[in-house]
Amino acid sequence: MVRFVSAAPKHVKEDHSLGCAEVKFTLKTRVQKISAHAPGRVELLGNHTDYNEGFVLSAAIDRGVTLTGGRAESNDIKLHSATMDSSAQSEINKLKPDKTDTWANYVFGVVDCLQRDGYKLGGFEADIESDLPLGAGLSSSAALEVATATFLKKLFGLKIEPLHLAKLCRKAENEFVGVNCGLLDQVSSTFGKKNHAIFLDCRKETVENVPFPGNVELLITHSGVKHALVGGEYNERREQCFEAAKRLGAVALRDVTSKQLNAARETLPDLVYRRAMHVVGENERVQHGLEFLLRGDAKAFGDLMFESHESSRVNFENSTPQLDALVAIAREEPGVLGSRLTGGGFGGATVSLIERDAAERISANFAQKYRERTKHECQTYLCEIADGAH
Repeated sequence: MVRFVSAAPKHVKEDHSLGCAEVKFTLKTRVQKISAHAPGRVELLGNHTDYNEGFVLSAAIDRGVTLTGGRAESNDIKLHSATMDSSAQSEINKLKPDKTDTWANYVFGVVDCLQRDGYKLGGFEADIESDLPLGAGLSSSAALEVATATFLKKLFGLKIEPLHLAKLCRKAENEFVGVNCGLLDQVSSTFGKKNHAIFLDCRKETVENVPFPGNVELLITHSGVKHALVGGEYNERREQCFEAAKRLGAVALRDVTSKQLNAARETLPDLVYRRAMHVVGENERVQHGLEFLLRGDAKAFGDLMFESHESSRVNFENSTPQLDALVAIAREEPGVLGSRLTGGGFGGATVSLIERDAAERISANFAQKYRERTKHECQTYLCEIADGAH
């Protein structure tokens, strides 16, 4: 169940730097149709820890991407967009990144990785729909990838274990699209479970579902600043983290504690120290957050969310004034237990942990206060924690 609290614009133009598209395609071929759906996700704690071999807590949400279609008579892949007045097509054995319709690369990339992994595919046509808000940092690109892989798994009878499917989708984004993301987004879209958070150990690549408190909801608030990781900020932060680990003599920042980092502070450039402090602190917050969830302590978990955002603002510098304004509003609003940016940052959305009984009031107040403080509109979405791809 999803409730729209503030209306989205009647027409939203796609940002082609994103891997998702809130687009609707018209299927033209007469074939027996199948459908596959993959959810978006919110990152609850563990910001930029995945590629640092650390820990993350996330959740799948009840908004996502759906592919509907069937096999084609030729070896062509045909994707159709009525909403965008756009289409993309490629021969299945001649796949290369599309420089015009860049959203299609997330589909083409998954096909390419499946074939290179030995899976036999044929041509197909697909109608793609998404109800994920554009540029909100809710992992729409991974939802499109996982929905594509799940669709092809059904369509061609492929036997793919869930974790391997998630890894192939990450490989598509890394190698075909060119974004050096970690495994978090694809795992979250694949392994979501209703009313459960997802605990991911990125080094061991193990996934655990953790019960989530039942008296709270997630409020996602889109700041109106689109989030796009194809730009250089994400890869730049990634390299800074790797430099920090190297200077500290660690395989990855996962292996560093706050105590060890502080002891080495004088030997590190300030920028490198702050980047490392964010990731090291996030790993520790995830471990504490896991304990709080296991004992049902939503208030303590929410406090960690506020701490996480402050570290993003000061140490990792992947927040924006608009995201900071939303978190400031959250701190003042009764019934909000915690709030932070979600996803890679640099725009997008915040996720707030709120008391269920006060959800409608909080949502309305967020929209009003944000308008008063920034002179901009935000979009708020009350979301349930949902199942993964199916």
